[in-house]
Amino acid sequence: MKVSTTTKAFVRALVVLCCVGPILTEGKDLHTVGIAVANLGNPFFTEIAHGAESKAKEINPNVKTTALSSDYDVNRQANQIDDFIASKVDLIILNAADSKGIGAAVRRAKAAGITVVAVDVAAEGGVDATVSSDNKQAGEKAAQYIADRLKGKGQVIIVNGPPVSAIQDRVFGANDVFKKYPEIRILSQDQNSGSSREGGLRVMTDLLTAYPKVDAVFATCDPTAIGCDLAAKQAQRKDFFMTSVDGAPEATVALKDPTSLLTATAAQDPFAMAAKAVEVGYGIINDKKPSTSTVLIPVQLVTRDNLDEYKGWTSN
Repeated sequence: MKVSTTTKAFVRALVVLCCVGPILTEGKDLHTVGIAVANLGNPFFTEIAHGAESKAKEINPNVKTTALSSDYDVNRQANQIDDFIASKVDLIILNAADSKGIGAAVRRAKAAGITVVAVDVAAEGGVDATVSSDNKQAGEKAAQYIADRLKGKGQVIIVNGPPVSAIQDRVFGANDVFKKYPEIRILSQDQNSGSSREGGLRVMTDLLTAYPKVDAVFATCDPTAIGCDLAAKQAQRKDFFMTSVDGAPEATVALKDPTSLLTATAAQDPFAMAAKAVEVGYGIINDKKPSTSTVLIPVQLVTRDNLDEYKGWTSN
């Protein structure tokens, strides 16, 4: 099997990020880690929790980890952070439900002397570091695939998501590409799917009613794309194709299905991302700050043509 140069580069990047050298054995230990994610009902965020727990136990097998889901409710997540503060955790790994809205809770954690590392999305309030996929690059890759396949001409829908930096960066990256093609028209880009299958189904059902002619759809995450695909099937629409972001197991199943409209996804690795966030946080606790406060992990565009080369998320 021939492996593309792009795939080799992507794999090398992940190896560098995952094989981070010897764990610190001197200095402060890691006793407790609080993990706050947006939605544990989404496999992507489940893998973030697993990646953080795995790296924490690699550092200290007796570490206590607590993973909580906010279901994109920023007030609930703020209360969860307050509980972590009361429990005096050493490290908080934060996947913000709202990048701006969580700022006050982050400031309270920092005032309590707790190290906070944002993962997947940025967070205000003075986090110590941010570890994220290159979400702008993900949007660019997904949009470029659309532009190339449409030969620079057609009607496109962007199915948006919650007001977090990861989603916003994907939309920004996609628009950066689409604006290079004057004959590509964006029909809609402000509908919030909630980054869920149910949201994708709901939003896409309405959009397909509003727009009888659609050539392509960029869904900002895989669960949304799966919901959009279901909406298309229910409406008996086969006149367009879709791209997405995540590289989730359900997306690879869809890519193998000739009846699915999903044809490409910009793949992340949430397990490796969260493991890196814990490593960075532990380093900060021991006065070893990273060279940059934002660590970006490259993404890989997975299509039906190169699906056999894709190995899936690290934990899989």
